[in-house]
Amino acid sequence: MMAYTEKETGEQQETATKRENSVGKTSAKEVVESGQFEADTESEDLPNIRTPSVIYVSPFSSSVDGWRTSRPSQNFDPNTHDPHVPVGLPSEASHPLPIYNTRTIKTSYISHRTSIIKVRPFVHGEDLSDSRFMCWSDIPRKLLILLIIICLLIALTLVLGIGLGVGLSCTGKFRCVSSNKCIRRSAVCDGVKDCGQGEDELNCVRVSGRHSILQIHSKGIWSSVCWENWSASLGFSACKQLGYNSYVNSTSIPFSSVESAFKKSIVSISSRFPIHHQTFKIHNSSILRTVGCTSGLLTVLKCIECGTRPGFRTRIVGGNLSFSGQYPWQVSLQYQNLFLCGGSLITNQWIVTAAHCVYGFANPNLWTVRVGITEQPVSGAADFSVMKIFFNSAYHPESLSYDIALVRLKQPLSFNGQIQPICLPNYDEGFSSMCWISGWGATKVRGEVSVALHSALVPLLSIEECGIPGLSAWNICAGYLSGGAGTCQGDSGGPLACQGSVWKLAGAASWAQGCGKLNNPGVYTSVTYALPWIHQTMEGP
Repeated sequence: MMAYTEKETGEQQETATKRENSVGKTSAKEVVESGQFEADTESEDLPNIRTPSVIYVSPFSSSVDGWRTSRPSQNFDPNTHDPHVPVGLPSEASHPLPIYNTRTIKTSYISHRTSIIKVRPFVHGEDLSDSRFMCWSDIPRKLLILLIIICLLIALTLVLGIGLGVGLSCTGKFRCVSSNKCIRRSAVCDGVKDCGQGEDELNCVRVSGRHSILQIHSKGIWSSVCWENWSASLGFSACKQLGYNSYVNSTSIPFSSVESAFKKSIVSISSRFPIHHQTFKIHNSSILRTVGCTSGLLTVLKCIECGTRPGFRTRIVGGNLSFSGQYPWQVSLQYQNLFLCGGSLITNQWIVTAAHCVYGFANPNLWTVRVGITEQPVSGAADFSVMKIFFNSAYHPESLSYDIALVRLKQPLSFNGQIQPICLPNYDEGFSSMCWISGWGATKVRGEVSVALHSALVPLLSIEECGIPGLSAWNICAGYLSGGAGTCQGDSGGPLACQGSVWKLAGAASWAQGCGKLNNPGVYTSVTYALPWIHQTMEGP
């Protein structure tokens, strides 16, 4: 990440002198007004002193505590490395390692093409992920004939299917992914599984707004839940539907304190129902009724203790190195014992990262996760096994959006001062104008990943301010247009964390055109837009 300099007390902040080939991550002020999500310029505890604009750290190129981190030079092309994934690779590996290649991405602007670098799997230097690079003359004639026959059969099947009207068009209906079956929209989130894997009954509960108002999807609309007849048992069921294995509490909030959008439709849950079975869903239409909510109170739900830093007591007086417990949700993703990407802990078993970190090589047996560390490699660090890796099905290496993935650990973690989850944002929730990025990425262009965890304060930019064509609502732009603090190789998948009453995960580091270059801020995947996919994945089987 690029450098960010703090002035002495009483002076205005200003970004450090930018150099295109020198980058670092720095600390800045982390106090924001509770509930307003506004960044403050006051220091955490003590006045700041002037710090260098660039801080160099020990590279991973040599042996550190007996852990080799470099790959033979003949396997690495410095002109084709991924700016978000570390340069160093292990000297030996039992499975193919990801090698990185530059791709030209065509954006929605027909005349504009953007050169960015994405991760693609290679085996022995051969690209296996993009058939367009195959030469037809190299394919045996019999195989070519077989491919043509298969394509003809598929085309014939599609024609017959369209002619018979067998579920190929779901216009105005909901398509079951598991069975390709079409069902009525009114059958979605009614408490009855109409799809084979029950996907029509997923993502039917959410928390919204800055106050975490509980909402239920029923009859095609989202309705807030009245506090009347609410119970802790219902709260636990709601949290389970959100994918959490925990429940903290439920509270009430008066209409007067809630955004107007959440008062338009209100439902109440009947108190006469059984909750003893595991499949109970609070959105079951048979127990819902539209009410005026005479109590004037809505339900607020809290499923997990998150977004706090109980182990962080260090007084920051400048510099860019992160201290123990400062970012307890930061994790290190290890591919065959090599640090590859960052990630954010959101529960005791789930981690958010970037899809391009795992796309094409998502075998969970080759991945481990390290938590609660600020330096790596570190002797004796515990590696946690991965059960399964999910990446958004809409993601493609050539796309600029949907670059998000979830990693599920085999065993749940125990939280302490150095290991804590960060909160997911709520629907329709805004963030402060300044947020924090962190990671072990390089501190200079084409440099190696860092030994120490670094962090930097960066401004959030609108799509218009960002100036990068082809971005969508799935993208968040953050960084300094003048150059400076930003992500670099090795920071992929890491958190864009914003502080309010608690810390919340606004984005996951996706890509950038260089490291903190002029007019090239970093691009992050919006966690807010990914919430339906995240909760559906966590809730699913």
